[in-house]
Amino acid sequence: MKVFYKELFRHKGSTFMIVFLTVIFAISELYMPNYMSQIVNNGIPNGDLKYIAFVGTKMLMVVILSSIAAIWSGYYTAKVSSKISRDLRDKLFKKVESFSLEEFDKFSTSSLITRTTNDINQLKSFCLVLLRIIVLAPIMGIGSIFMASGKNAKASMVLLVTIPLLILCIALIAKRALPLSKSMQKKLDKLNLVMREKLTGIRVIRAFGTEDYEEKKFDNANIDLTRTTMNMQRTMSILMPALTILLNFTTIAIVWIGGTMISNGSMMVGDIMAVVQYVMQIMIAFTLMSMVFVMYPRAVASAERIQEVLNTMPSINDPKTSKTETQLKGVLEFDNVTFNYKDSEHPAIENISFKVNPGETTAIIGSTGSGKSTLINMIPRFFDVTKGRVLVDGIDVREYTQKQLRDKIGYVPQKSLLFSGTIKSNISFGYDQADENDIKRAASISQSEDFINKKENKYDDHIAQGGTNVSGGQRQRLSIARAIVRKPEIYIFDDSFSALDFKTDAILRKRLKEETKDAAVIIVAQRVSTIMDADQILVLDKGKLVGKGTHKELIKNCEVYKEIVLSQLSKDEIED
Repeated sequence: MKVFYKELFRHKGSTFMIVFLTVIFAISELYMPNYMSQIVNNGIPNGDLKYIAFVGTKMLMVVILSSIAAIWSGYYTAKVSSKISRDLRDKLFKKVESFSLEEFDKFSTSSLITRTTNDINQLKSFCLVLLRIIVLAPIMGIGSIFMASGKNAKASMVLLVTIPLLILCIALIAKRALPLSKSMQKKLDKLNLVMREKLTGIRVIRAFGTEDYEEKKFDNANIDLTRTTMNMQRTMSILMPALTILLNFTTIAIVWIGGTMISNGSMMVGDIMAVVQYVMQIMIAFTLMSMVFVMYPRAVASAERIQEVLNTMPSINDPKTSKTETQLKGVLEFDNVTFNYKDSEHPAIENISFKVNPGETTAIIGSTGSGKSTLINMIPRFFDVTKGRVLVDGIDVREYTQKQLRDKIGYVPQKSLLFSGTIKSNISFGYDQADENDIKRAASISQSEDFINKKENKYDDHIAQGGTNVSGGQRQRLSIARAIVRKPEIYIFDDSFSALDFKTDAILRKRLKEETKDAAVIIVAQRVSTIMDADQILVLDKGKLVGKGTHKELIKNCEVYKEIVLSQLSKDEIED
């Protein structure tokens, strides 16, 4: 709960107001039974209307004061709890933004979403209850005990037995509820994961007719969460009946003792009425405290999950002082680079060395799992190398800030992802300086102009989340336009032409050649036809560089490359 209390302390001004107003409300409530007992005990002397008006006015003023205190206390409580949840969401989102791919592998996407939404909502609900009750319940409970003892100590002795039993009951139930709460949050993560998979993969599910299997999978996760929730609710449902039974027996005992004392003249009727009312206030105080204990286990579990994310240090960090002064521009070099994934026995790539100069195109090819995407992930520092160096413009990428480095790079990922918005907002994504001419130029180079102009609203046409309302080829071309508009020093295309037809592919690569004459270009591809004209081709096999050269050189000298070419082209096409 450290993260929650830290945020609560930041709003100490409003918290103090809540405490102050709650104290006023509690004291007002404590005095009401006292006034009632005075009237019952003393009666109304000779029907004195002034006395009735005087006592009635005092009681009315107390009611008005307690009402005002309750209203303003509620206002400040809602304000503080909303601000705490807002600040926690902001911190959590910014922390997640700083994570490298390694941290995203540690926390699943569904878990991060649950922590940012459900867990923070749990803390907000707990905050609402806590701020209203944590001061009110102790004052009303302890105050009622003293006030009841003041009226008649002997009748109030029953509370010495009842109160320890109440505390023990609450403690035992809270002890059982805490592990159940933690389990609930984990099972909610699993349910969100299953649900997210179903929604994102609905087309594949329907194409393969696996709806029944997916329904069973969802039902298993849903039933598992339901069982844990029911166990939690059964545990917490014991609390209220237990409190009610104990305090009702306490009331019976006080009435019985008080009745005996009234009959022998040692206690007045008004006093026993006051003691019973104070007992009811004690019951209310413990009922309120039980609400805190009901919510506390889930709040603790949620706070721990939030704290876990906030305490996670990103594996990729900016240097304290960045080094960016260089005469070079658009030069990329790998110097004996080796990289191991965490907990992996073998390197994903090993002893890779090559250099790309401005205006040159380097292509990377290899079988599935040979390390192509891993290699290019080293350039924008999605991962840091295990050994060796990656140099951009002669400077180790670890000496740049992440923003400085990535401003030099135009990256087109293997999976073309578009964001909800317009065509224009997707092309200019991450590059606010882009004007209309820049956007149209990028669209023209990427061969997107034709299908954009056919749209009803052209560049302002709507793009759905993930780009589901455009074809795969159109998504790829818009992703390429997004990289071109930045005018970067280094272009990275991770198998970004696979959805294009041969004609579009050829025209696009010709236009790209003109656009990137002052930049280094890295192309990862599976199609040999896409990379044949590259200035340099790197052939990867099981993470090792087994060939480097032009297409003609590799045909003669590299067996792995020759096998790839023969699997795609005929001998006549190779000779041509």
